[in-house]
Amino acid sequence: QVQLVESGGGLVQPGGSLRLSCAASGFTFSSYGMNWYRQPPGKERELVATISSDGGSTNYADSVKGRFTIARDNAKNMAYLQMNSLTPEDTAVYRCAARRSIAIRYWGQGTQVTVSS
Repeated sequence: QVQLVESGGGLVQPGGSLRLSCAASGFTFSSYGMNWYRQPPGKERELVATISSDGGSTNYADSVKGRFTIARDNAKNMAYLQMNSLTPEDTAVYRCAARRSIAIRYWGQGTQVTVSS
């Protein structure tokens, strides 16, 4: 069955870094674009970053541009989100999602990222 499983979340101090991973299975990963979303407590979900199916095109929310990097490895069916210079405002549940064109087809369950001293 289709699965997207995030990992790599946790507690980090302000200014620190985390690398989130998203392991995909059960579908042709290389045919799907991948998105990372986040939802802070009590707030709306936000699209953080996107990457095309071949990895050649990426886009970022203004709030993370220059600090976060999205990547993928189609040979390993993995997507990643490298997060640097984290601030408490980055605290959220982060989820990966697989999309065809603009339609999200599959969601991961999410991983908690907490930025606090």
